[in-house]
Amino acid sequence: MDISSVRTSKITGGAALLAVGMWLGTVATENQVARAVPTDASPFANLAIFARALAHIDMSYVEPVDQEKLVYGAIRGMVGALDPHSSFLDPEEYRILTSDTEGRFAGIGVEIAVRERWLTVLAVFDGSPAQRVGLRPGDRFVAIEGHDTQEISISDAVRLMRGEPGTTVNIRIRREFEDKDIELTLTREFIRVPSVAARVLPDRTVLLEVRSFQEQTVGEMKEALDQAEAASRRAGGVAGLLIDLRNNPGGLLHQAVDMSDEFLSSGVIVSTRGRDGKVLQESRAHRRGTQPSWPIVLLVNGYTASAAEIVAGALRDHQRAVIVGERTFGKGSVQNVIELEDGSAMKLTIARYFTPRGTSIQAQGITPDVEVKQPREEDAPETDDQIREESLEGHLAEGEEKDRATAQPLVGRNEARSAPRKRPEDERPFRNDFQAQIAHQTLRGLIAQKN
Repeated sequence: MDISSVRTSKITGGAALLAVGMWLGTVATENQVARAVPTDASPFANLAIFARALAHIDMSYVEPVDQEKLVYGAIRGMVGALDPHSSFLDPEEYRILTSDTEGRFAGIGVEIAVRERWLTVLAVFDGSPAQRVGLRPGDRFVAIEGHDTQEISISDAVRLMRGEPGTTVNIRIRREFEDKDIELTLTREFIRVPSVAARVLPDRTVLLEVRSFQEQTVGEMKEALDQAEAASRRAGGVAGLLIDLRNNPGGLLHQAVDMSDEFLSSGVIVSTRGRDGKVLQESRAHRRGTQPSWPIVLLVNGYTASAAEIVAGALRDHQRAVIVGERTFGKGSVQNVIELEDGSAMKLTIARYFTPRGTSIQAQGITPDVEVKQPREEDAPETDDQIREESLEGHLAEGEEKDRATAQPLVGRNEARSAPRKRPEDERPFRNDFQAQIAHQTLRGLIAQKN
């Protein structure tokens, strides 16, 4: 994700706005008179309408207006009309985006989501303020800083919990089997959120959970692999990798490229094409630093998106990994963050990306080599309303390339199904995760095939 700076100027005052509107109106009139000049010669002709509307609001609205709020709202609407992934970020929203991509922010140290209409704690980070005051997964937020959580969005809740280190945040939670709500005061501090979690399984395979692509993702992965190699050396070393990309929303493009490069020694990883199909960039793998040729299985689902799809597409097209799970989200567009003068920013779609075989993933996603649906919970409603890129209003169509060819998988469907049945002790790491069971079984088949 490239960040560049664009200088802007702020217009304030009704008189100034009216003057700008009149000047732009004059330009438009002159263009109409000079018929030899195409009406679309300048993309800024319609600014006359915008300036006049802003001037009328400033002078005639029943209450005094906040100029900054009006301008921000106008930019937000303008950028939001392009596609679902282009957006305007006010200074606070941009600070949150930056801290997310860096994987470091000041807060209380919880992962949250909406469950059964309640803002619920999913995980508590080790050593965090939340852990020290005893917050637990499953706790429900009733109020944050006096705001009823039933009346605010999850992004507003995140904003309320984040802040300057050393400042406090007051929360009220509801816990199962407790008669009364619990009031807590936590002191914010810098939270380091690892994007990679790893563990060595009993059969010397390594489970790598890649949660997002932040600045340190590839460094964390390499460190985890080094530790796994050291831990399993006496038993014969690492036998294979199971890389879990489920629910990974993506992140930084260069980190996805670098991760793919770790497992590929040559060839194209991804190409990006802008307006009119012009190739903007082509990223290639390098032999130096390539990891050992372990068998690899990638686990994906409908929420595997963007940068995570780049990794899946690159390893699949080079026949370096078998993909197991469900069709991915299908976000095949690239966003550039343009920082504005006042600390706000625009996240603007500038290109589509294409896999090594020239396939656009935009609104298509990646279909796994071994399709496995996660069984729904007993009390979950039976629905097939999976939100994907193609279901978003205003999404980009797929790229011009129509080549849908996929690489020949290392293990086909029949081979995966006929792989040896796992012993109970091997199933224990994934006893509540059917997709991971099948992915692990597929990986064991690849290891047996290699040996």
